[in-house]
Amino acid sequence: MAQHSAHQVADWNGQSGERWVAHQARLDAIAAVFGQAAIEAAAPAAGERVLDVGCGAGASSLALAARVGAGGQVLGVDISEPLIARARALAPQDTPALFRVADASSAELPEGAFDILFSRFGVMFFDDPTGAFAHMRRALKPGGRVVFVCWRDAAENDWVRLPMGAIKGIVPPTALPDPEAPGPFSFGDPGRVGRILTAAGFTDIAIAPFDASVPLGEGATRDAAIDDAVKMTFEVGPLSRVLADQPDDIRARASAAVRAAFAGRPGERSVMIDSATWIVTARNPAC
Repeated sequence: MAQHSAHQVADWNGQSGERWVAHQARLDAIAAVFGQAAIEAAAPAAGERVLDVGCGAGASSLALAARVGAGGQVLGVDISEPLIARARALAPQDTPALFRVADASSAELPEGAFDILFSRFGVMFFDDPTGAFAHMRRALKPGGRVVFVCWRDAAENDWVRLPMGAIKGIVPPTALPDPEAPGPFSFGDPGRVGRILTAAGFTDIAIAPFDASVPLGEGATRDAAIDDAVKMTFEVGPLSRVLADQPDDIRARASAAVRAAFAGRPGERSVMIDSATWIVTARNPAC
């Protein structure tokens, strides 16, 4: 059965999970506009039940819960125990959102229980995405809908393009990953996304671009905001992994180069970066 790899489970219950918890408020603020766009596409109604896949610290689940109300329910699942613990700590007592540490691609889920299968950047990491979506589809009611937001290509997203481009010539190049390997950009090809959902049994598939400019760095001054953006990329994301084992002199050179790249972006007390996503919708056949 489809599931996350042991490496991903260990990482999200270790260093990556801890870093995301440490930066939770900032990261959720950056992702909020994309999650809201996906929620609008899902159009959750009062009383509906939603499965939020890869819910992280629960921001999307709580936003969905506000839409379905007391008569509905949202089940947020994630493989990261630190993130689920954070979600539970942030959730108000009267919310109809529940949180569970689970791999949605293989966990036991109630059959035909949910009106909506939702995800904000949480479905690009399955080892077998077709198997994962086929498994999750069984938890949807007939006619139930799928809505998720995922990243487009890395070259269209400044949070990767700018820092990784800046360190070329400073850090030895690494082999390019398989574009279809589990990771944040594995759903960048809309044709592949459509094939996965079709093979998993979904119909009425639509994939639409959604772009936004978001603040990566913030501060009381422009310089402070740029410093903040550099600090963030050094602690979370692909740059942090590339530089993890590099000596101090290489890290210092990389920091200066990344800072120069961010200085070219607009913003007075922030560093505004361009981000590109897909909003994907589909349906579980009614019969």
